[in-house]
Order: sequence, then C-alpha cells, then structure tokens
Amino acid sequence: QVRLVESGGGLVQPGGSLRLSCAASGSVFRRYAMGWYRQAPGKQRELVTRITSGGNTRLADSVKGRFTISRDNAENTVTVYLQMNSLKPEDTAVYYCNADNRCSDYMCPSGPGAYWGQGTQVTVSS
Repeated sequence: QVRLVESGGGLVQPGGSLRLSCAASGSVFRRYAMGWYRQAPGKQRELVTRITSGGNTRLADSVKGRFTISRDNAENTVTVYLQMNSLKPEDTAVYYCNADNRCSDYMCPSGPGAYWGQGTQVTVSS
C-alpha cells in the first residue's frame, strides 16, 4: 500500500519560513519522482515543485527564488522536503505530496503522479 505522510504545515507571518516533509515508505520510491502540489480555496490544484530520482528539479514561476525541494533516499524510506522562505499570503493553500512512477531519472510527463498524501495546511497571514 502506498503511503505518503506529510508534516510541517501551519500558520506563519508574511516573510516567514516553513519546511514541509513527506515520508514515503518503501525502497521503490527511490525511483519515483516526488513533488509538491497546492490547492487554494476556489482554485485548481497546481504544481509547486518536483524532483526526479536523478535530482532534476522543476519549480513553478511563482515560487522560484523562495522555495527549494530536496530529497533523502534512505534505504527503506524516501523523504522529500519543501523549504519555503519569504512566504506570501498568496502561498496560503493545502499542500499535497505527490509520487510519480512514470518518470525517467531526469524527466516526467505532464500532470501529477498517481499517489497523494493527505495534505497539510499552510496559512500565511499577519
């Protein structure tokens, strides 16, 4: 059973930082691309950032220079991190971890993978 467990969301003031984590149990995830999507109220879910098994990253224009994705490929658990700096009110959303098994080491087809975490709320407000 695929299980992605997220943590690290919360309330932060504008200009602040948060780090989200997503743990995927199973060595198979070492070959998956891992990413973060977000969904704000009344909006469609959108890609924030993604990292392939080979370390190639993709970032949405709205977060370039502020957000960083990284991954730790331990033997039986893959953990992906989203470091969010200089947060803005428009970053407020539910953030979802995503795992994609359609990708090569460095490239992915369009659209999200099939596996999702439960989501974690990020609220940026003073």
